Amino acid sequence: MTLQKIVLIYYIIINITAAAVYFADKRFAVAHRWRVPERVLLLLAFLGGGAGAFFAMTVFRHKTKHIKFIILVPLSIILHMALWWFFGAEILG
Repeated sequence: MTLQKIVLIYYIIINITAAAVYFADKRFAVAHRWRVPERVLLLLAFLGGGAGAFFAMTVFRHKTKHIKFIILVPLSIILHMALWWFFGAEILG
């Protein structure tokens, strides 16, 4: 398996995971149950799941009133875009 495929699979998995965790946390909030810590939600975004987190925030209307999420989730996407711009050509050949 090539490095390109590994990286692509990683980004797919982390974004699906982020969206699923944001969705689960929304359901937990509605049911007044145990919640996923905010630091975990943000960590998922900064580990590469920013697009999945942003999708979940928008579609499920979760954490959209929290300034921390409004700023940091898009910032995580910009960070990963910058990393790809600087290092992507070397990593992917």
